[in-house]
Amino acid sequence: MQLLKSLRFMDNHTHLISASLQLVPIVAGDKHPYQWIDEVIDLIKASGLKYAVGPFSTSVESDYKSVTKLIDSINSFLVNQKCDEWVLQVQYQIRSGDDMTSDEKVSKYLD
Repeated sequence: MQLLKSLRFMDNHTHLISASLQLVPIVAGDKHPYQWIDEVIDLIKASGLKYAVGPFSTSVESDYKSVTKLIDSINSFLVNQKCDEWVLQVQYQIRSGDDMTSDEKVSKYLD
C-alpha cells in the first residue's frame, strides 16, 4: 500500500528535476551509432525541455512527468525506426519538495 501512495506522489510531483540520458546503440543495423544518437538529440530538442548535450550524455530538466514522457518517446522512436537494440541509461536527481536544477549543480564551476 505504501508503494502505491509513493507512485501517486510522483504523479503529482511538479517541481523541476534533473536527469541525465545516455543512449548506447548495441546493434545499430545499417546506421552508424552516432546517427542514432543525433536523431535522439533532435527528439530531445523538439521536446521543448531544457537540455545540455555533453560528450557522454545529455542532461534534461523539467517536471517528472515531462521527463518520463520524453524517455518513453525516445524508446518508441527507436522501436519505430527499427533500431535493433540499445541501452538507454537514465539518472534522475529529484527533491520531494523543491526544484533540482542543473544550473544549481554546475554554476560554481562555470567561468
